[in-house]
Amino acid sequence: MKRIKNGFSGLTVIKVLIYIFFGLFMLLPLFSVFIVSFTGQPTNLLGALTDSTIFNSTLEKLKGISLESYKKVFSNSGYLTALKNSLLLAFLVMIIVILVCIPLAYGIARTKMPFKKTISALCMIPLIVPTFISAYAFIIMFGRAGWVTQIYNALGGEGMLLNPYSMAGVVVVQVFFFFPYALWPLVAAFKVSDISLEEASLNLGAKSWFTFVFVTFPLALPGVISSALLIFTVSFSDFGTPIVLAPKELNLLVVEAYREISGFFNWGGAAILTVVMVIVAAFFFYLQHLFTKGKNYGSVSGKPKQQKLVENKLVNRSLSLYSLLIVLVPLLAMLSVALQSVATTWGKDLLPSGYTLNHYKTIFSTSMGNIQNSIMLATGALVLSVIIATFVSYFVVRQNSAKLDFMTSIPLVVPGIAFGIALIQTFNTAPLQLTGTALLLIIAYTIRRLPYMVRSTMGSMRAIKQDIEEAAINLGATPLTAAITIVGPLMLPGIAAGSVLVFVTVIKETSISVLLAPPEWAPMSLAIFQNILRAEYYSAAAMSVVLVVLVLALQGIANLLSRKQQLK
Repeated sequence: MKRIKNGFSGLTVIKVLIYIFFGLFMLLPLFSVFIVSFTGQPTNLLGALTDSTIFNSTLEKLKGISLESYKKVFSNSGYLTALKNSLLLAFLVMIIVILVCIPLAYGIARTKMPFKKTISALCMIPLIVPTFISAYAFIIMFGRAGWVTQIYNALGGEGMLLNPYSMAGVVVVQVFFFFPYALWPLVAAFKVSDISLEEASLNLGAKSWFTFVFVTFPLALPGVISSALLIFTVSFSDFGTPIVLAPKELNLLVVEAYREISGFFNWGGAAILTVVMVIVAAFFFYLQHLFTKGKNYGSVSGKPKQQKLVENKLVNRSLSLYSLLIVLVPLLAMLSVALQSVATTWGKDLLPSGYTLNHYKTIFSTSMGNIQNSIMLATGALVLSVIIATFVSYFVVRQNSAKLDFMTSIPLVVPGIAFGIALIQTFNTAPLQLTGTALLLIIAYTIRRLPYMVRSTMGSMRAIKQDIEEAAINLGATPLTAAITIVGPLMLPGIAAGSVLVFVTVIKETSISVLLAPPEWAPMSLAIFQNILRAEYYSAAAMSVVLVVLVLALQGIANLLSRKQQLK
């Protein structure tokens, strides 16, 4: 009993440390930014605990809590317009993505359409491309000197086929680079629905289109609703596309919040916009949870049945052609970036006037530090994520720690730009003056991507029987030792899968990097972003290709590890 008590104490200490980590670096920043939204002034809650002068100053600020800052912000037509535009943008993207994905998902899940594997593989391209690179790719294609624009003018059109610097431009980029977020849940929804109901409809004389509209689609409706709400949240929180494409007259909430904190140091305005972003994102995340968990749409029984794929040639060929057209857009966008990365000059003609590798030589000689920074920062975030996620999974599965499970889900509803502003406001003064350090950047990356690692490790944790560690404890090991030496190694498949996902998403991270990265620790994503803003397009294109190749290589390694694990 004594050994168990000591071991339990060891695990308790780790649990307390994890709570402190979340409290200090996630809950406190969010609470602080909430307070600042009412005071209109920076409030150093940490400093107030250690310094009497700061305590008195903070107390005075807290006495001034009022709704005046909110009144000023919401009486500002620019902010209200930004909120309306952001909601409109997210709504348009949500509707269009769902309409685009339904035929594509049905084709992948329920038909024998040609090139299905190729189409499925090409659908992964948007997931590996940072959004600001996809926005930049659309400038190469649809800008004033873009190759699509030149083809359009050669065919008799005037001006640009699509103005990328507009609401329409932002919508189109988000649609073509966010659709996989909705596609794969929809594919799963079409695959698991009970086909016997469709067969019954057809046997009763219903036409195929009637069966799809009134039987197949309603069965997939939970997946459609969940995917739609997810797309709304992703679009609303996206920073990369609007910051590159949105013109000054198109106010969007994420851009306004970034400008308030980076250009004007308007703490009150930035705090209020941050609170609004979190509330909107949390509301739609809640709706998604409500629709997926709150109702029972079950139609799958334990009776085994084989999925019957549609063999109609006209339907299959039509769906295949449609799907190829959809995936062709992001593919051409990335090929355009790759072509510009080796171009001497490009703009007057349909193709570059010449080709060179000098842009790659330049980035490998002058920007190698950015590549190293990305790898080092991602590695730091990965190590921290593995340690925290492993123990969180243990506490959630073994001890039913619902609080930890809830806390690890909070980052999913906090937009990156909002979280970055919260961290800046909390850690820009003593006693923890971490703003502008690599440590805070690593912590921010970790918290933002921790939910992915926790979900991955939790699946492995649930598969491990408790009697294994009980046997170790009976042989003299403490629960902490058993958790580290017995359970930990058995969780390696989940850790490996989550590790690559964390590493890849950290490498692509934009909003946190733009706000928090100090110059000496600027990662690739920030360097590309700055090159685009400085109109250094060829260097930006070359580094974008390097970033995408790095992400592809990491995903290839992840797939290889996954296949090996399945063979064991």
